[in-house]
Amino acid sequence: MSLLNNFIRYSKLSFLVLLSFCFSLSSLAAEFTGRLSMHWNDKHHCTKHAQMFVDEVFEKSNGRLKIEVFHSGQLFGIREIMGGITSGAVDLGGVVGVVGFPKINKNFNVATIPGLFDSFEQQREFFQKSDKGQEIWGDLLNKTNSTLVMYNPVGPVMTFSGARELTGVDAMKDLKARRLIGAEEPMWKAYGAKIVGLKTSEVYTALQTGMIDTINTPPQSIRAYSWWEFLKFGQKPYQYFADAYIMANSDWFNKLPNDLQQVVLDAGKKFGDVSTSKIIGVGEEVISEFESRGGKVTVLAGAEREKFDKLMSDKVLPAMMDKFDAEALKAAEAFVAN
Repeated sequence: MSLLNNFIRYSKLSFLVLLSFCFSLSSLAAEFTGRLSMHWNDKHHCTKHAQMFVDEVFEKSNGRLKIEVFHSGQLFGIREIMGGITSGAVDLGGVVGVVGFPKINKNFNVATIPGLFDSFEQQREFFQKSDKGQEIWGDLLNKTNSTLVMYNPVGPVMTFSGARELTGVDAMKDLKARRLIGAEEPMWKAYGAKIVGLKTSEVYTALQTGMIDTINTPPQSIRAYSWWEFLKFGQKPYQYFADAYIMANSDWFNKLPNDLQQVVLDAGKKFGDVSTSKIIGVGEEVISEFESRGGKVTVLAGAEREKFDKLMSDKVLPAMMDKFDAEALKAAEAFVAN
Protein backbone atom coordinates (compact mmCIF):
# COMPACT_ATOMS: atom_id res chain seq x y z
CA MET A 1 0.00 0.00 0.00
CA SER A 2 2.85 2.34 0.88
CA LEU A 3 4.40 1.64 -2.53
CA LEU A 4 1.14 2.66 -4.18
CA ASN A 5 0.93 5.86 -2.11
CA ASN A 6 4.51 6.72 -2.94
CA PHE A 7 3.82 6.14 -6.62
CA ILE A 8 0.77 8.41 -6.48
CA ARG A 9 2.70 11.13 -4.65
CA TYR A 10 5.56 10.83 -7.13
CA SER A 11 3.15 11.00 -10.06
CA LYS A 12 1.49 14.14 -8.66
CA LEU A 13 4.85 15.77 -8.07
CA SER A 14 6.01 14.91 -11.59
CA PHE A 15 2.80 16.31 -13.00
CA LEU A 16 3.21 19.59 -11.08
CA VAL A 17 6.81 19.93 -12.20
CA LEU A 18 5.80 19.29 -15.80
CA LEU A 19 2.91 21.75 -15.51
CA SER A 20 5.23 24.40 -14.07
CA PHE A 21 7.70 23.83 -16.89
CA CYS A 22 4.94 24.19 -19.47
CA PHE A 23 3.78 27.46 -17.91
CA SER A 24 7.36 28.73 -17.98
CA LEU A 25 7.67 27.94 -21.67
CA SER A 26 4.32 29.59 -22.29
CA SER A 27 5.48 32.71 -20.46
CA LEU A 28 8.68 32.88 -22.51
CA ALA A 29 6.72 32.59 -25.74
CA ALA A 30 4.08 35.14 -24.74
CA GLU A 31 3.85 38.50 -26.48
CA PHE A 32 3.92 41.55 -24.24
CA THR A 33 2.74 44.95 -25.42
CA GLY A 34 3.03 48.56 -24.38
CA ARG A 35 1.82 51.97 -25.50
CA LEU A 36 4.19 54.95 -25.67
CA SER A 37 2.65 58.44 -25.80
CA MET A 38 4.56 61.60 -26.78
CA HIS A 39 3.56 65.18 -27.55
CA TRP A 40 6.49 65.57 -30.00
CA ASN A 41 5.59 65.30 -33.68
CA ASP A 42 7.12 62.77 -36.04
CA LYS A 43 9.75 65.26 -37.25
CA HIS A 44 11.13 65.94 -33.79
CA HIS A 45 14.47 64.39 -32.84
CA CYS A 46 12.99 63.10 -29.55
CA THR A 47 10.39 61.10 -31.49
CA LYS A 48 13.05 59.72 -33.82
CA HIS A 49 15.23 58.52 -30.93
CA ALA A 50 12.21 57.09 -29.12
CA GLN A 51 11.33 55.12 -32.26
CA MET A 52 14.90 53.75 -32.39
CA PHE A 53 14.45 52.61 -28.79
CA VAL A 54 11.11 50.92 -29.61
CA ASP A 55 12.57 49.16 -32.66
CA GLU A 56 15.53 47.92 -30.61
CA VAL A 57 13.24 46.51 -27.92
CA PHE A 58 11.23 44.61 -30.50
CA GLU A 59 14.36 43.24 -32.17
CA LYS A 60 16.26 42.26 -29.02
CA SER A 61 13.17 40.65 -27.49
CA ASN A 62 12.70 38.58 -30.67
CA GLY A 63 9.27 40.11 -31.06
CA ARG A 64 8.10 39.23 -27.54
CA LEU A 65 7.67 42.89 -26.55
CA LYS A 66 6.02 45.27 -28.98
CA ILE A 67 5.61 48.94 -28.06
CA GLU A 68 3.16 51.02 -30.08
CA VAL A 69 4.07 54.69 -30.54
CA PHE A 70 1.56 57.55 -30.40
CA HIS A 71 3.26 60.86 -31.24
CA SER A 72 1.98 64.42 -31.80
CA GLY A 73 -0.14 64.38 -28.64
CA GLN A 74 -2.53 61.76 -30.02
CA LEU A 75 -3.12 60.46 -26.50
CA PHE A 76 -1.63 62.99 -24.07
CA GLY A 77 -0.17 66.48 -24.34
CA ILE A 78 3.03 67.82 -22.82
CA ARG A 79 1.32 68.82 -19.56
CA GLU A 80 -0.87 65.73 -19.19
CA ILE A 81 1.50 62.87 -19.98
CA MET A 82 2.88 62.43 -16.45
CA GLY A 83 -0.64 61.84 -15.16
CA GLY A 84 -1.25 59.34 -17.93
CA ILE A 85 1.84 57.35 -16.95
CA THR A 86 1.04 57.46 -13.23
CA SER A 87 -2.52 56.25 -13.72
CA GLY A 88 -1.50 53.52 -16.15
CA ALA A 89 -3.58 55.03 -18.96
CA VAL A 90 -0.41 54.56 -21.01
CA ASP A 91 2.54 52.29 -20.27
CA LEU A 92 5.30 54.69 -21.30
CA GLY A 93 5.52 58.38 -22.06
CA GLY A 94 7.85 61.13 -23.20
CA VAL A 95 8.21 63.61 -20.34
CA VAL A 96 9.90 67.01 -20.45
CA GLY A 97 11.25 67.32 -16.92
CA VAL A 98 10.80 71.07 -16.42
CA VAL A 99 7.17 70.75 -17.53
CA GLY A 100 6.06 67.51 -15.89
CA PHE A 101 8.04 67.31 -12.65
CA PRO A 102 7.81 70.65 -10.76
CA LYS A 103 4.10 70.27 -9.98
CA ILE A 104 5.00 66.97 -8.27
CA ASN A 105 8.12 68.19 -6.50
CA LYS A 106 8.79 71.91 -6.91
CA ASN A 107 12.47 71.47 -6.16
CA PHE A 108 13.00 70.07 -9.65
CA ASN A 109 12.73 73.71 -10.70
CA VAL A 110 16.42 74.14 -9.88
CA ALA A 111 16.92 72.69 -13.36
CA THR A 112 15.43 75.89 -14.82
CA ILE A 113 17.79 78.34 -13.10
CA PRO A 114 19.61 80.20 -15.89
CA GLY A 115 23.29 79.32 -16.00
CA LEU A 116 23.28 76.97 -12.99
CA PHE A 117 24.20 73.70 -14.74
CA ASP A 118 26.66 73.67 -17.62
CA SER A 119 25.59 70.40 -19.29
CA PHE A 120 22.96 67.68 -19.33
CA GLU A 121 25.45 65.31 -17.71
CA GLN A 122 26.10 67.65 -14.78
CA GLN A 123 22.37 68.21 -14.23
CA ARG A 124 21.69 64.45 -14.26
CA GLU A 125 24.54 63.78 -11.86
CA PHE A 126 23.01 66.23 -9.39
CA PHE A 127 19.70 64.32 -9.39
CA GLN A 128 21.33 60.88 -9.42
CA LYS A 129 24.40 61.28 -7.18
CA SER A 130 23.97 64.15 -4.71
CA ASP A 131 22.02 63.58 -1.49
CA LYS A 132 19.49 66.35 -2.16
CA GLY A 133 19.18 65.50 -5.82
CA GLN A 134 18.53 61.83 -5.04
CA GLU A 135 15.89 62.87 -2.52
CA ILE A 136 14.10 64.95 -5.16
CA TRP A 137 14.39 62.27 -7.83
CA GLY A 138 13.29 59.46 -5.54
CA ASP A 139 10.24 61.45 -4.46
CA LEU A 140 9.30 62.03 -8.10
CA LEU A 141 9.51 58.34 -8.97
CA ASN A 142 7.59 57.30 -5.87
CA LYS A 143 4.75 59.80 -6.33
CA THR A 144 4.37 59.09 -10.05
CA ASN A 145 4.74 55.29 -9.84
CA SER A 146 7.25 55.54 -12.68
CA THR A 147 10.57 54.07 -13.79
CA LEU A 148 13.20 55.93 -15.81
CA VAL A 149 13.80 54.02 -19.03
CA MET A 150 15.69 56.48 -21.23
CA TYR A 151 17.14 59.98 -21.29
CA ASN A 152 15.87 61.79 -24.40
CA PRO A 153 16.90 65.46 -24.03
CA VAL A 154 14.92 68.21 -25.74
CA GLY A 155 17.91 70.56 -25.86
CA PRO A 156 19.47 73.68 -24.37
CA VAL A 157 17.03 76.58 -24.27
CA MET A 158 17.55 80.00 -25.88
CA THR A 159 15.32 82.88 -26.99
CA PHE A 160 13.89 83.42 -30.48
CA SER A 161 11.70 86.27 -31.73
CA GLY A 162 10.00 87.45 -34.87
CA ALA A 163 9.60 91.02 -33.69
CA ARG A 164 13.09 92.52 -33.63
CA GLU A 165 16.79 91.80 -33.42
CA LEU A 166 17.65 90.60 -29.90
CA THR A 167 20.70 92.78 -29.40
CA GLY A 168 20.56 92.68 -25.60
CA VAL A 169 18.42 92.73 -22.48
CA ASP A 170 16.68 95.98 -23.39
CA ALA A 171 15.47 94.54 -26.71
CA MET A 172 13.09 92.24 -24.83
CA LYS A 173 10.82 94.99 -23.53
CA ASP A 174 7.17 94.72 -24.63
CA LEU A 175 7.70 91.55 -26.65
CA LYS A 176 4.76 89.11 -26.58
CA ALA A 177 6.39 86.07 -25.03
CA ARG A 178 5.07 82.54 -24.73
CA ARG A 179 5.17 80.92 -21.29
CA LEU A 180 5.17 77.12 -21.02
CA ILE A 181 6.29 76.72 -17.40
CA GLY A 182 5.86 78.90 -14.33
CA ALA A 183 9.60 79.23 -13.86
CA GLU A 184 9.78 81.30 -17.07
CA GLU A 185 7.66 84.13 -15.67
CA PRO A 186 10.37 85.81 -13.55
CA MET A 187 12.61 86.19 -16.60
CA TRP A 188 9.90 87.57 -18.86
CA LYS A 189 8.75 89.98 -16.14
CA ALA A 190 12.32 91.16 -15.57
CA TYR A 191 12.60 91.80 -19.31
CA GLY A 192 9.34 93.76 -19.32
CA ALA A 193 7.77 91.37 -21.84
CA LYS A 194 4.07 90.56 -22.09
CA ILE A 195 3.37 86.94 -21.10
CA VAL A 196 1.00 84.51 -22.86
CA GLY A 197 0.63 80.93 -21.58
CA LEU A 198 0.50 78.37 -24.40
CA LYS A 199 0.89 74.64 -24.94
CA THR A 200 3.26 73.41 -27.64
CA SER A 201 0.39 72.53 -29.96
CA GLU A 202 -0.85 76.14 -29.82
CA VAL A 203 2.42 77.92 -30.61
CA TYR A 204 2.35 77.77 -34.42
CA THR A 205 -1.06 79.40 -34.70
CA ALA A 206 -0.18 81.95 -32.00
CA LEU A 207 2.93 82.98 -33.95
CA GLN A 208 0.96 83.03 -37.19
CA THR A 209 -1.76 85.31 -35.78
CA GLY A 210 0.59 87.57 -33.83
CA MET A 211 -0.70 86.48 -30.42
CA ILE A 212 2.96 85.95 -29.54
CA ASP A 213 6.19 86.94 -31.26
CA THR A 214 8.83 85.52 -28.88
CA ILE A 215 9.61 82.15 -27.31
CA ASN A 216 12.17 80.37 -25.16
CA THR A 217 12.87 77.00 -26.77
CA PRO A 218 15.56 74.53 -27.80
CA PRO A 219 16.65 75.33 -31.39
CA GLN A 220 15.50 71.90 -32.60
CA SER A 221 11.86 72.80 -31.95
CA ILE A 222 11.80 75.77 -34.31
CA ARG A 223 12.61 73.38 -37.16
CA ALA A 224 10.49 70.41 -36.04
CA TYR A 225 7.36 72.54 -35.62
CA SER A 226 8.17 75.01 -38.44
CA TRP A 227 8.16 77.93 -36.00
CA TRP A 228 11.05 79.42 -37.93
CA GLU A 229 8.53 80.51 -40.52
CA PHE A 230 7.79 83.38 -38.11
CA LEU A 231 10.87 83.57 -35.86
CA LYS A 232 13.69 85.59 -37.44
CA PHE A 233 16.01 86.48 -34.55
CA GLY A 234 17.73 84.52 -31.80
CA GLN A 235 19.74 85.28 -28.69
CA LYS A 236 22.33 83.29 -26.78
CA PRO A 237 23.56 82.31 -24.18
CA TYR A 238 21.73 79.08 -23.61
CA GLN A 239 19.73 79.57 -20.43
CA TYR A 240 19.21 76.04 -19.12
CA PHE A 241 19.30 72.43 -20.27
CA ALA A 242 15.82 71.02 -20.88
CA ASP A 243 16.14 67.30 -20.30
CA ALA A 244 13.44 64.83 -21.26
CA TYR A 245 12.82 61.20 -20.46
CA ILE A 246 11.01 58.07 -21.51
CA MET A 247 9.28 57.04 -18.29
CA ALA A 248 7.44 53.75 -17.79
CA ASN A 249 4.55 53.01 -15.47
CA SER A 250 6.23 50.92 -12.76
CA ASP A 251 3.36 48.42 -12.49
CA TRP A 252 3.64 47.70 -16.23
CA PHE A 253 7.43 47.53 -16.14
CA ASN A 254 7.58 45.27 -13.07
CA LYS A 255 5.17 42.78 -14.62
CA LEU A 256 7.53 42.18 -17.52
CA PRO A 257 9.79 39.10 -17.19
CA ASN A 258 13.24 39.99 -15.90
CA ASP A 259 14.89 39.43 -19.26
CA LEU A 260 12.49 41.81 -20.99
CA GLN A 261 13.03 44.44 -18.30
CA GLN A 262 16.72 44.22 -19.09
CA VAL A 263 16.04 44.50 -22.83
CA VAL A 264 14.08 47.72 -22.18
CA LEU A 265 16.79 49.21 -19.96
CA ASP A 266 19.60 48.24 -22.34
CA ALA A 267 17.79 49.79 -25.32
CA GLY A 268 17.05 52.90 -23.27
CA LYS A 269 20.70 53.25 -22.28
CA LYS A 270 21.89 52.73 -25.85
CA PHE A 271 19.68 55.32 -27.49
CA GLY A 272 19.68 57.67 -24.53
CA ASP A 273 23.45 57.90 -25.01
CA VAL A 274 22.94 58.49 -28.74
CA SER A 275 20.37 61.22 -28.12
CA THR A 276 22.54 62.94 -25.51
CA SER A 277 25.71 62.81 -27.59
CA LYS A 278 23.99 64.45 -30.56
CA ILE A 279 21.82 67.03 -28.83
CA ILE A 280 24.17 70.03 -28.74
CA GLY A 281 25.44 69.39 -32.25
CA VAL A 282 21.94 69.12 -33.66
CA GLY A 283 21.02 72.40 -31.98
CA GLU A 284 23.97 74.16 -33.56
CA GLU A 285 23.06 72.58 -36.90
CA VAL A 286 19.55 74.01 -36.63
CA ILE A 287 20.96 77.44 -35.78
CA SER A 288 23.12 77.30 -38.92
CA GLU A 289 20.04 76.38 -40.98
CA PHE A 290 18.12 79.19 -39.29
CA GLU A 291 20.82 81.67 -40.31
CA SER A 292 20.92 80.31 -43.86
CA ARG A 293 17.18 81.07 -44.03
CA GLY A 294 17.93 84.70 -43.18
CA GLY A 295 17.70 84.42 -39.40
CA LYS A 296 20.13 86.34 -37.19
CA VAL A 297 21.49 85.10 -33.85
CA THR A 298 23.11 87.48 -31.38
CA VAL A 299 25.59 86.02 -28.90
CA LEU A 300 25.69 88.38 -25.94
CA ALA A 301 29.21 89.46 -25.03
CA GLY A 302 31.00 92.22 -23.18
CA ALA A 303 28.76 94.80 -21.56
CA GLU A 304 25.55 93.18 -22.84
CA ARG A 305 26.54 89.80 -21.37
CA GLU A 306 27.35 91.48 -18.06
CA LYS A 307 23.94 93.16 -18.13
CA PHE A 308 22.28 89.79 -18.84
CA ASP A 309 24.13 88.03 -16.00
CA LYS A 310 23.33 90.86 -13.59
CA LEU A 311 19.65 90.72 -14.49
CA MET A 312 19.61 86.96 -13.87
CA SER A 313 21.35 87.25 -10.48
CA ASP A 314 19.74 90.45 -9.19
CA LYS A 315 16.15 90.12 -10.42
CA VAL A 316 15.35 86.75 -11.96
CA LEU A 317 16.84 84.39 -9.36
CA PRO A 318 15.34 86.27 -6.36
CA ALA A 319 11.95 86.20 -8.09
CA MET A 320 12.29 82.43 -8.57
CA MET A 321 12.86 81.66 -4.89
CA ASP A 322 9.24 80.60 -4.39
CA LYS A 323 9.72 77.97 -7.12
CA PHE A 324 11.98 75.78 -4.94
CA ASP A 325 13.24 75.47 -1.37
CA ALA A 326 16.32 77.44 -0.42
CA GLU A 327 18.07 74.24 0.66
CA ALA A 328 17.56 72.74 -2.81
CA LEU A 329 19.19 75.78 -4.43
CA LYS A 330 22.04 75.68 -1.91
CA ALA A 331 22.62 71.96 -2.60
CA ALA A 332 22.62 72.48 -6.38
CA GLU A 333 25.01 75.43 -6.16
CA ALA A 334 27.35 73.46 -3.91
CA PHE A 335 27.25 70.49 -6.29
CA VAL A 336 28.18 72.50 -9.39
CA ALA A 337 30.87 74.37 -7.44
CA ASN A 338 32.61 71.06 -6.77
